[in-house]
Amino acid sequence: MTDITPLRATSEKRQSVRALRLGRRLRLAGLEAADLHQAEAITASPLILRLGGGGIAALLPYGTVVLVGVSPGEEEAFLQKLGDRVESRLDAPVIVASEISIGTSEGISGDIITIRDLSPARLVAVADALAKNVALAFEEEEVRNVLEALEPIASDLASSGQLPWKRRRMLRTVGHALLTHHRLLERVEVEERPELPNDGETGRLHDRLAEAYHFKKRAKALSRKLDAVEVMMTALTELIDAQRGIRLETMIVLLIMLEISVYLYDLFLRPG
Repeated sequence: MTDITPLRATSEKRQSVRALRLGRRLRLAGLEAADLHQAEAITASPLILRLGGGGIAALLPYGTVVLVGVSPGEEEAFLQKLGDRVESRLDAPVIVASEISIGTSEGISGDIITIRDLSPARLVAVADALAKNVALAFEEEEVRNVLEALEPIASDLASSGQLPWKRRRMLRTVGHALLTHHRLLERVEVEERPELPNDGETGRLHDRLAEAYHFKKRAKALSRKLDAVEVMMTALTELIDAQRGIRLETMIVLLIMLEISVYLYDLFLRPG
């Protein structure tokens, strides 16, 4: 972690925090802090900025922004400034809101994160945890949508032993599931720690947040669900291929029978 500009003291005891998953990636190469709403850099890795209105913004390369003490108007202006740096932008950002409280002890209770101060190191620990939390929330929703889309096909197959007749709709569902599965294979490594000072305190703070947000448990659950989606996709693809093969064989047989019928007609029934 590179400390560039120390934070000024703040008189606020509690500030709002919003973690937003905007898209698949956030291109930070060549980004100048001054280009983003009169911002100044606090740290370079990860990139954390103090905005002109006094709020704080952390930018993570996996399409996520964490905003601390930023007004709605300033948030809107800041996100517009990011513009086309957001790759594969979501139709609507995934948002997880919480609060930061300044206190003598550090930890998390409900949606309130208590820290001793807004030092750069603590901001890195909090921003990293909140960004990973909203990234997991996005991935969990994506997997849930895929499983919900695949469930009717699996139910029809289990009850009738046949694939649905609406092949176009089924193929669209399969295609969407494949795209989602491919996108989630590039998942955020939520169990990795950011680069923190060797003071022990910020590391323990990050560990408390990771435990409170159940990173390990949620990551394992996501992996299991992704494995299930992969098995379902493989099975459906093989069934579709088999069904296509059966139809092709049926058409070949019919053509052969037609050719034999024409031959027999010419041989025995055609006049002259």
